[in-house]
Amino acid sequence: MRVHRPQAQQPTPPFNAPAARRLRAALGMGPEHVAYGLRASYGLPYVTPDLVIAWERGITVPSSPELTALAGVLWCSAGELIGAPRTLLEHRVARDLAPEDVAHAVGIELLAYQRMEESGTWRGNERQATALAEVLELSLPDFVTVTGRDGRLADLLRSAVTTRWQAYARPVGKVVPLDRHLLENVLEEMYTEYQGQMTATLNWGSASAAAGSGESGREYLDRVLDHFWSTVQRIPY
Repeated sequence: MRVHRPQAQQPTPPFNAPAARRLRAALGMGPEHVAYGLRASYGLPYVTPDLVIAWERGITVPSSPELTALAGVLWCSAGELIGAPRTLLEHRVARDLAPEDVAHAVGIELLAYQRMEESGTWRGNERQATALAEVLELSLPDFVTVTGRDGRLADLLRSAVTTRWQAYARPVGKVVPLDRHLLENVLEEMYTEYQGQMTATLNWGSASAAAGSGESGREYLDRVLDHFWSTVQRIPY
């Protein structure tokens, strides 16, 4: 199957191919009907039934403008056609917002904001980051990811669970806007969990136990962000 289309000019949002196929079928439309709607109503003359099928099979993904148009043809929101958003672009598309809407709400020049989307790097200050979280309705984990703090947070958490967690409460608090008391409880819980895993396996007193301990510890540290967010949700505040 050959698919002809212009080269994408911007990053593509994560596409939920099964949702697109399901929505099309629910409307009683074939790929040819979707392709016609995209050509006739949205000025995308290159869209063919083969391209629609390629989207639905995950062979290729629609660009941001194509996804917005596809949502129009399928009578749904763009957010229903994308997977879990990760980047500035993906979160904006999920909310059906134009770049100028986000730039205005955040207080950043449009061109500067568009460059952030293209690079995937947030460069705003704390006030602008707070406004960004509001306009894009970001959860706290999404906020940390979108503003590029994941790496720093993971490094701090690894140090906290392997050394003295108390020394990392303040640095972690600067990265994640959590109540200090809650944050301390989370770090203490993670420290106890990690150290408990290490101690339990080492107490078996064999070489295989020591190897298992090391593997278990590495796995915990590799997934330290997942452990952090699940602990935040689990501990009552």
